[in-house]
Amino acid sequence: MIIGPQRVKIRTYTAGDAKATLAIFTNAITETATADYSPEQIEAWARPGKHEAVAWHLALHKRNSFVATVNGEVAGFSDVDDHGYVDMLFVAPKHQRKGVAFLLLREAERRARETRATSLTVNASITALPFFERQGFVVEEKQENVRQGVMLVSYRMRKVLD
Repeated sequence: MIIGPQRVKIRTYTAGDAKATLAIFTNAITETATADYSPEQIEAWARPGKHEAVAWHLALHKRNSFVATVNGEVAGFSDVDDHGYVDMLFVAPKHQRKGVAFLLLREAERRARETRATSLTVNASITALPFFERQGFVVEEKQENVRQGVMLVSYRMRKVLD
């Protein structure tokens, strides 16, 4: 898909994407979520500089992750399991609001349908809540999770697949 002068492509995650996806994860939280979460919450969630690269790669590989590239650069990433659960969907701050998250979610839906999942579910942050609502997800439950001893609010959401 072409968004403005940029070409967005979706492809399967590879080991070579580990560094870029970890940077996207960290930057998306530390730069974008600051309007909705305190500095302590951001630190507990993103844990900047504290992720081990090999463990990060193994986790993304295990979740059958995929990436969006813009002109060859990794711009975002996501995943979906066989039951339709999307664990992560993050876009680099410089590529936000350009349709990258939309395309990643469409890929998650496509893959979920392939496994015959009947719905997609996510645990959306306060920041991501409006995006998922615009994509047809409905809040099932407000959640209060503790990470690194700090309370983080998220929303369990579901979208029924046709």
